Amino acid sequence: MGSQPLTTDKLYSGYRNPDIIRAYSHKIHQAAQDLDRPVNIMEVCGGHTFSIVKYGLDQLVPDSIRFIHGPGCPVCVLPQHRIDASIALASMEDTILVTLGDMIKIPGSRTSLQHARAEGRDVRFVYTPLDAIKIATENPHKKVIYFAIGFETTTPMTALLIEQSRQLKVNNLFFHINHVLVPPAIELILQQGGHIDAFIGPGHVTTITGTGIYEPFALQHHKPVVISGFEPIDVLDAVLKILLQLCDNKAIVENCYSRSAKPEGNLKAQALVSKYFETREDFIWRGIGTIENSAMKLRDEYVEIDAEQQFSRYCPRATQEKTSGCLCGQILMGHAQPKDCALFGKGCTPSSPQGSCMVSNEGACAAYYRYRRY
Repeated sequence: MGSQPLTTDKLYSGYRNPDIIRAYSHKIHQAAQDLDRPVNIMEVCGGHTFSIVKYGLDQLVPDSIRFIHGPGCPVCVLPQHRIDASIALASMEDTILVTLGDMIKIPGSRTSLQHARAEGRDVRFVYTPLDAIKIATENPHKKVIYFAIGFETTTPMTALLIEQSRQLKVNNLFFHINHVLVPPAIELILQQGGHIDAFIGPGHVTTITGTGIYEPFALQHHKPVVISGFEPIDVLDAVLKILLQLCDNKAIVENCYSRSAKPEGNLKAQALVSKYFETREDFIWRGIGTIENSAMKLRDEYVEIDAEQQFSRYCPRATQEKTSGCLCGQILMGHAQPKDCALFGKGCTPSSPQGSCMVSNEGACAAYYRYRRY
């Protein structure tokens, strides 16, 4: 008989072992007692926030340790005027707008892509960007616009889509680029005086970039950065490593996700991204404001496929966002928790989100609504 296929449950069971989790919890309590002071740890990635809330990891550590949820949800930080641009582009004649599924409910200044599709716009949500090539080749007489979102993790996929579309000479595929970068957001949080003692670094981002992007936070700001996976034991291991660093008055970058993230990152992916993208001078983050050099754009030599340039009149300029009492901006900066918002679970729910943090599976409000509503 052949071997049984490795299921997801079997693959991750070792990282969810209750006995190991209890052992980590005990060690963390001991280290926190040795440190004998409060510790604010920001998990940058929304995937970590989801794991912390889902598995109750914040209840397994001492009260002196506080998890602060950072701006690491790419859907959550996308500003309203860019959502408005996606809806306007989808409204053009003979146009198909293609994007990832998390985009469907994000509220713009007036409406969302979900409503645009209900009104008859051709908006298609895909699991992989490469599906855009198939859509474009099947609709040669239409303009197909891929609305790209994500941090460093998904930027290489967009670059690969551009590479393959050019090799296949797909001439009706355009790109609206909304890729953002982790380090400038962390830098802004530290500059604005957010009291953060250490960071749990995003594992998937590090898989692409390598560990070097976090060195300035350890060297210049003296903040430990521990790169972590997303399972319960991964996160608890990162917390323990942070406490041990603080006990020793150290601040270094540690990689606890070596099964996927290497110090140098993915060099092929980095080269592909560099081929097609360059850094924007500034980019507006939803609820946060302008962060310099915090996003990517297509290089000038690819202007013919740049939807922002080719269809600029459909891409509105940035305007003052409507907050309607929503605290998403403060939550993304680590200044508030979801339950601090008066709209949470009342006027703002996943089916009727008032802010971006309630939309994505990686949004802090969505995680709290699902697992901590009561």
